[in-house]
Amino acid sequence: MPRPKEHVVTLTVADRVKLTRVISRGSNPARTIMRARILLELDESAGPVSDRRVVAERVGASEGTVYLVAKRFTESHGNVDDVIGRRKRATPPVPAKVTGDVEARVIALACTKPPAGFDRWSLRLLEKHVLLTDGLPPLDHSTIGRTLKKGGFVLI
Repeated sequence: MPRPKEHVVTLTVADRVKLTRVISRGSNPARTIMRARILLELDESAGPVSDRRVVAERVGASEGTVYLVAKRFTESHGNVDDVIGRRKRATPPVPAKVTGDVEARVIALACTKPPAGFDRWSLRLLEKHVLLTDGLPPLDHSTIGRTLKKGGFVLI
């Protein structure tokens, strides 16, 4: 006796039309088309559904991908757009070093008089002084240059 299905996909007529349109047009990313094909193959309302392994062979994906698409469909409460589209990243992979406070402090440092023995600030000199300043993360001279350029500050 086969085990019961964990994630059942039941599509409405409008969803089927939308997914068929995604598949038939060539303007969508390949992953989107593959997910749409998986959902159409797993649709219980269209009739009996084949085993996950058979669906994977028909679509050209792995069994794990078929399972994850079905799981994502049930987790999104049947929203087809959430399943076939890309997920937006909640946070960036690396948090930004330069925040508004850091930017303001770097610009303020660049507006001060350069240290004794120097006529003007250079990016590498600013880099050394940023390292010595408390509360500022270590910034590369190119990052300091981008920050100053973004702030409209020009080193002369």
